Amino acid sequence: MTLEYILLLFFAGLIPLAYAAFFLGRRMAEADLERGYRLNSPPSFYGWYVIVWMFLPAIAVSAVFAILHMAGILSVPLPVVLVGFLALFAGGGGLALRHVRASLRARKIVEDVIRWLLFIATCISIFTTVGIVLSVVFEAVKFFNMVSLWEFLTGTTWSPGSAFLEGAGRGAEQTSQAEFGSVPIFAGTFMITFIAMCVALPVGLFSAIFMSEYAGRNLRGVAKPALEVLAGIPTVVYGFFAAITVSPFVVTVAESLGLDAAYTNALSPGIVMGIMIIPFISSLSDDVISSIPQSLREGSFALGTTRSETIKSVVLPAAFPGIVSAFLLGVSRALGETMIVVMAAGLRPNLTWNPLEGMTTVTVRIVDALTGDLAFDSAETLSAFALGLTLLVVTLMLNIVSSIVIRRFKQQYEM
Repeated sequence: MTLEYILLLFFAGLIPLAYAAFFLGRRMAEADLERGYRLNSPPSFYGWYVIVWMFLPAIAVSAVFAILHMAGILSVPLPVVLVGFLALFAGGGGLALRHVRASLRARKIVEDVIRWLLFIATCISIFTTVGIVLSVVFEAVKFFNMVSLWEFLTGTTWSPGSAFLEGAGRGAEQTSQAEFGSVPIFAGTFMITFIAMCVALPVGLFSAIFMSEYAGRNLRGVAKPALEVLAGIPTVVYGFFAAITVSPFVVTVAESLGLDAAYTNALSPGIVMGIMIIPFISSLSDDVISSIPQSLREGSFALGTTRSETIKSVVLPAAFPGIVSAFLLGVSRALGETMIVVMAAGLRPNLTWNPLEGMTTVTVRIVDALTGDLAFDSAETLSAFALGLTLLVVTLMLNIVSSIVIRRFKQQYEM
């Protein structure tokens, strides 16, 4: 049974049947209302009551069959599942229509079901996050059984070249030992992220202030969409731009100043990544600043302050939590970027303070470790999970610190 057949069955069978059941349930309630009965709920809720009891049994039984199939306990052919789904769907609707009466508390039942659906959606989000963390942790533990955690966190050399030989029992064929010091990788990550935020934060924030406080409606209608176009450009295009245009420009400028710069330097991807992040910070900051009540501005103007003083002393402090959130979104976007760094900065782990030299980032090394021909249980492959876990912890710490800062600022502002 093809996917096209399933979609046809859904759109040509389930949706019309559900609409007919909704119409019948609402019409039965309206008929009771016309006969002088007092309805416990609005008529439309009786229609939704029927739809709820059409879908819930069918979805529950289908979920049970899916779980049994994935567990290998019971394998049910797909046509049988679909026929059973349709039978339960129609049977649930028929039983629900028999219970439709004026005294039925349809509104409470429907709202309770919606509340439980929202709760289940929340649990799915939480369990997905926990599952992601655990999947990374379990594989990272395997890596730390091979490599010391202290060596991984404090080592200054990342050279896993002989890891595949050691995993194959041929480590003696190569004199150098594999080293997994993550300091150069995280140094490159933070260096490129810092450069990107130095570009994105001032430009994005200033553009948001201009569009929300100074620009007219016509100019804003043109400038804001044009700025947000940057968010839709694929990162590989940014990578081409960084490698072909920005890197040669950086090298030329550095040579004119008497400095040595490699074509695979950290400054170029940092600048281009900052350009890519500008619309995220600008759009969010603009929305936050625009949501500040106009009464705050008018009160500031009434005290004799200028527009710039009002923005500096009233608007920006009030919008600070939202601006911090936009900044964190930009940092997360920069930490997770891969293509721009691969194409413009290279793959060489390099511990240096010079942004004109080549560097690499955590995500680049993760992709490089997982796309080779090595065994999945080799140290080099498992190092990707250790890097991912460390990056996850760093990001979590940044979010915790920012939450504390936002909370304290909100308390101070409210006082």
